[in-house]
Amino acid sequence: MTPFLEIRNIRKEYGPVVAVHDVTLNVGRGEFMTFLGPSGSGKSTTLYILAGFDQPTRGDILLEGKTLLETPSHRRNIGMVFQRYTLFPHLSVGENIAFPLKVRGWQKADITARVRKMLSLVRLDGFEDRKPARMSGGQQQRVALARALAYDPPVLLMDEPLSALDKKLREEIQFEIRRIHQQTEVTILYVTHDQEEALRLSDRISVFSKGVIDQIGTGEQLYSNPSTRFVAEFIGDSDFIPCEVVTSRHGKADISVGRDLIVPDVPLHGVGAERSAAQLMLRPERISLSRQKREQALAATVEDITFLGNNIHVATRLAGDTPVSVRVPFGSEVMSGIERGMPVWLCFEAGAAHVFAS
Repeated sequence: MTPFLEIRNIRKEYGPVVAVHDVTLNVGRGEFMTFLGPSGSGKSTTLYILAGFDQPTRGDILLEGKTLLETPSHRRNIGMVFQRYTLFPHLSVGENIAFPLKVRGWQKADITARVRKMLSLVRLDGFEDRKPARMSGGQQQRVALARALAYDPPVLLMDEPLSALDKKLREEIQFEIRRIHQQTEVTILYVTHDQEEALRLSDRISVFSKGVIDQIGTGEQLYSNPSTRFVAEFIGDSDFIPCEVVTSRHGKADISVGRDLIVPDVPLHGVGAERSAAQLMLRPERISLSRQKREQALAATVEDITFLGNNIHVATRLAGDTPVSVRVPFGSEVMSGIERGMPVWLCFEAGAAHVFAS
């Protein structure tokens, strides 16, 4: 079966600078795909090539098996939502939404009906005569979304549309975007540097780093099974502890941590030579805390304790001066009597850890 949207070996060079290195990606019809990564990772450049605002140095983009590169941006029929809304300030909300329909030659009665439908979709019924300046940032972004969806585009591109909003409003609009996607089933490609936003919204996430895609998967797959250290660090919180590979086989390794601790069958990524230096990755919520000495545990000292509402963050430090964070559910009895400066033992299961090259 031909993929709905194909990005084939896209590369973009700006003189000696390579912004995108041979990115390849298939997107299914109706999928919500997020491009996640830090600034300069190539995610927005890839989106702008899709939109037709920029041309690739090489590669191709196909929509339903047909190349888009020969079609100018205004004829690709792709919707676009930007960070700064880009609404026309002199037009009303209804006129803003109607604008792309007028450009496409829609009849007046059809435009009126479509504007009302879009206002209902974004829950702004009755706002058609209001000017953008009299609306909140969240309302303006919903208008921009309604305008981008008004002509029923096959693909909607969104470039960090919520980064200008405060946290509470951002979460509200995230919920609205997810609802609208489920209701319209439009294919969405969404750019963000916010990992929590990507996890909330996406069917799948493409993690960009230095112009390449490090890994593609669902949020759960990326969090539970990161294929690179970059993905492990960028998705969720993580600690890295120096270790040594003792033996390796079939994608797993027995490792030594410190002087005495041997941990068998830890998932292994990119290393494998016996007695090679490596880094053990642990998630703070997958570490259990004990006041009693344990055989298969890391000895640590409590440095700080912070209440975070539904959990407690315990900052510890190993004997080798490596910091390790632990998240304990609020109300857990294990925190009874634990104070700064106290020795504790950190326990974890091998299946919840990962080993990466140093």
